[in-house]
Amino acid sequence: MKKKAKTKLLIIDDDPKVSWILTEGLPQTFDIVAARDGVEGIQMISTEKPDLVLLDIKMPGMSGLEVLEKLSKIDNRPEVVMLSGHGETKNIVESMKLGAAEFINKPFDVKEVEIHINSVLEKGRLRHEVRELKSQLDSRKQYDQLIGDSVKMNQVKNVIEQVADSELTVLIRGESGTGKEIVARLLHSMSGRADEPFTKVNCAAIPRDLLEAELFGYEKGAFTGAHKTKPGRFEVANKGSIFLDEIGDMPLELQSKLLQVLEQQEFVRVGGINNIHVDVRIVCATNKNLEDAINRGEFRSDLFYRLNEITIYLPSLREKREDIPLLSEYFLARYNNLYQRDYPNLSEETLAKLMDYSWPGNVRQLENLIKQVVVRGGEAIVDELLSNRVNVGGVSSDGAGQGFVEESAEIGNSYSLKKRVAFAVAAQEKRIIKEVLGKTNWNRRKAADMLEISYRSLLYKIKEYNLNASK
Repeated sequence: MKKKAKTKLLIIDDDPKVSWILTEGLPQTFDIVAARDGVEGIQMISTEKPDLVLLDIKMPGMSGLEVLEKLSKIDNRPEVVMLSGHGETKNIVESMKLGAAEFINKPFDVKEVEIHINSVLEKGRLRHEVRELKSQLDSRKQYDQLIGDSVKMNQVKNVIEQVADSELTVLIRGESGTGKEIVARLLHSMSGRADEPFTKVNCAAIPRDLLEAELFGYEKGAFTGAHKTKPGRFEVANKGSIFLDEIGDMPLELQSKLLQVLEQQEFVRVGGINNIHVDVRIVCATNKNLEDAINRGEFRSDLFYRLNEITIYLPSLREKREDIPLLSEYFLARYNNLYQRDYPNLSEETLAKLMDYSWPGNVRQLENLIKQVVVRGGEAIVDELLSNRVNVGGVSSDGAGQGFVEESAEIGNSYSLKKRVAFAVAAQEKRIIKEVLGKTNWNRRKAADMLEISYRSLLYKIKEYNLNASK
């Protein structure tokens, strides 16, 4: 049978008789160490890692209150019980403000001290359990957003639970609209970094000229407009997690710098000379085939293998159709509550249509459809929404329209002028953009100039039409 570990007490008191009395009088279930002044005491807290500190207020040099103030800034500090022959009210109040759990006046009865110690340790244990439970509940609440009981979704949840509290770099793969950001936030909230920052960067949405400065920060004067030093997202995420969405769109020249952060946990700001060290867990996501990008020379193979320590593949909605009824029920409840509606469950006929549909926009597209059903108050619009990609997310701002031009067959025999024109315009727009990208050898900055649109608009169009250099 494993022996129960002793509770370690650290006594910080300049009077050696206090340490002797407590060492002799307290039961042997306590492992007692002592320091004669505040400076030594702070050092011993770091080396001995006591469960509880008995701290004298009046000491030469650093006082007990000064020690307590320094301890209040330490993460996971031990419980503190103050000892003093000077029980002035102001000392008691100041001690409690700085986080002391109890205040015991000298002279004391050793049995009384033991009772106080056990009481403080039990309260601390209960507080820890409450924090743990709250953390678990917060994680579970976020887990509720990852709806699905299909075999594939249960496999995803199992992997999340296995790797969330590790330091492994995770690559989340899957089509647009499958919930990659939800998984990234889950990995953070279920890890030991949950109380630290979670920072998201969309590598496709930020122009390449600005992405380096956004990720790594810059020094004052590094470029025109850099009027002051600005920390990057990696510094903001220190001790926490950074989510690099659309990692497949990161420019090649920045990939080597990211590799340095992964391997050495340090980087240099734009215009800087000093290495900046960070402690960050990196989670990435992409809907691109990175293996193909490596073959085309657009993505570094060494970075790919470093990012790919753990891969979580999110299935498309058509791969987990059995989750559609559960997802529909969830979105109905959510938007009924949000918009103060009372729309009933979907009919069997409508559910059958949803189960038969291909869902190119995945869960995000289903969510948009259910939202419109609730807001517009009827399932009669479902046929319209399923046949008209433009209204369900084909060109919506949520980005669920990957490849919607290929869905033109869904118009069927419709003679709707609105639908026909929308698809004709989209097909022509896609053709022109593809042609210009070919002419510029996929230099998106030059292509945007030739098309006379903004760089950001071009990035959106490339994603919207599911274009890549191999097509």
